[in-house]
Amino acid sequence: MIPLVPASLLVSPLIWRNVCPLATLDLWSNGRLARTQQSRRFAAWSGALGMVLLVALVPARRFLFNTNGPALAATIVIVALLALALGAAFDMKAGFCNALCPILSVERLYGQSPLLHVSNARCASCSLCSHACIDLAPEKAIAQHIGPSRRTISWLGSPFGVFAGAFPGFVFGYFTIEDVSLAAADAVYFHVLGWAALGYLLTLAIVSLLRLSYDRALMALAALAAGLYYWFGAPGIAEGLGLAAGGNALRFPALTLVLVWWWRAERRAFRRRVRT
Repeated sequence: MIPLVPASLLVSPLIWRNVCPLATLDLWSNGRLARTQQSRRFAAWSGALGMVLLVALVPARRFLFNTNGPALAATIVIVALLALALGAAFDMKAGFCNALCPILSVERLYGQSPLLHVSNARCASCSLCSHACIDLAPEKAIAQHIGPSRRTISWLGSPFGVFAGAFPGFVFGYFTIEDVSLAAADAVYFHVLGWAALGYLLTLAIVSLLRLSYDRALMALAALAAGLYYWFGAPGIAEGLGLAAGGNALRFPALTLVLVWWWRAERRAFRRRVRT
């Protein structure tokens, strides 16, 4: 089911967040040691660390996780224990799901303009445990996370801005290299992170030249990253799901969803600007 998660995040990030197994572990141990709420400082550095974990773990599929089951299992167990530990030390989702989770940044990027309203099945009531909670307001989570820097191009210098600007290149880099041996790990990181760096520089140049607002730039980056993911990944996903028609059976419906999402997001952004 994991390859379908990016599409579900476009529909609503709460679809995945309502069923995520790590969120279940986080909330199962909730507050057993303390009820610490999330400070702005903790939210900032833990969010940046979560992005670093994503950037480190995804390319590792090419030289380790795709072919080494025990290594993948050990990593899953470590992350699960981390979710349990942080759940015990923090209130609700403040320690893991809304802080250190490696895919939180992707949830924010893809979930910035959901197509559907989905209720939060995890929190019976809001305890204000976290800063910029995506469960509380997906459309406002990015603005709250990056703060006043969104009013100028300096938002691209924030940790999330760097991640978002580089993410389409990161996706492209991952899909344009094959699985290799562990000895070639450095080549994998050089390739993937090289494309990510190029993607960021192109984003910086385009946003500067066109004077794009942060929200329009982020919508375009999300659509481009999701489109690249399904363009390159659809054949493998279709094979895994046993779809006889091959990659196009998934590629074109997925790309249609991405285009509809982008069109709806642009319309909403235009209406907000008109009201302002």
